[in-house]
Amino acid sequence: MAQPDDRHFIDRALAGDTQAFALLVDRYKNLVYTLALRLIKNTEEAEEAAQDTFIKVFRSLDKFKGESKFSTWMYKITYNTCLDRLKKQKAAPYAVPIDDYGPRQLAVTENILDRLDEQQRHRAIQECLKLLPGDEAFLLTLYYFEEQSLEEIAQVLGIKANNVKVKLFRCRKRLGDIIRMKLEPEMISVYERERK
Repeated sequence: MAQPDDRHFIDRALAGDTQAFALLVDRYKNLVYTLALRLIKNTEEAEEAAQDTFIKVFRSLDKFKGESKFSTWMYKITYNTCLDRLKKQKAAPYAVPIDDYGPRQLAVTENILDRLDEQQRHRAIQECLKLLPGDEAFLLTLYYFEEQSLEEIAQVLGIKANNVKVKLFRCRKRLGDIIRMKLEPEMISVYERERK
């Protein structure tokens, strides 16, 4: 039996059914926390940001008009809540230079990742995402793990889809650089020798 869609629970919650909202929270709690952690980089702060997000969602549920997916609307609230927290903290993100990183290095990194089994690849990417600045980790998580479209991400971030595409390209390059630094150099050299 198919699970009811988000609209079903939203309508019930708006009618006063708090259990329906609890089911929405349960459906999205892991994702909201993961996105908050990607952006804030601190588990306690991410937990608080996730709680704040759900409070804001509950208080403004009547403002959700269904013009986008509910998840997109919620991601936007998560993003803005985390940005507010970061502004208060004025935290400086970890930065990785990408000046010398070109298309060839990106292809090498992606091919190395292809050689890893799915679990190893997932773990390697998750570890490397932690080293990215929060906004970049957030963007890559939405695109690759939540499979949000460029248009949906643009709604979340409040920018145009073309800007998302540019940011995504830069984030992938930076992530590739981190992956190259983290993966064993032997794997890279073996792959590069095979390509010659």
